[in-house]
Amino acid sequence: MKKHVWITILIVMTLIIGSIWTVQAEIIPPYGEGQIGLSAVVLCENLTVRQAPVADTGIISSLQGGDRIIVMKQTDGWAEISTSDSEDDAIIGWVKSDYLAIDPAWYHTDKATPVYAWNDTAAPKVGLLDKDTVLPILKDDGGWIVVGLRGASGWIQK
Repeated sequence: MKKHVWITILIVMTLIIGSIWTVQAEIIPPYGEGQIGLSAVVLCENLTVRQAPVADTGIISSLQGGDRIIVMKQTDGWAEISTSDSEDDAIIGWVKSDYLAIDPAWYHTDKATPVYAWNDTAAPKVGLLDKDTVLPILKDDGGWIVVGLRGASGWIQK
């Protein structure tokens, strides 16, 4: 009988120690306003940077999904952005704010993580994130979060 008690205690201690060393995925809170504005990430596949906050003005550049930028100000659905906090390297122009996640929280994976089509583990998997992937959180819904996937989105179980 004593042998079973010691085995039970050993198993419980092993589980407790194992759970202490288990690394959890990290949710990084929004950064808040920096020196020149708010950090943002491009959500669509391609985003046109324009000279002014009007759709028919000249094109300066194009941004790709996942690019991180700085939003300096917003007006009428447009955001004035900078691609760098250094004036020498920066592209400065205007983009539609609908295609940005402005000052989002971030999800940082600790291991390979499945992404689902909706908030159910029986849903189709739309992706598998590698360890140390960092994605913007678009929505927090209890035990699930929605992350931006460069032009798409998916659900991850917390």
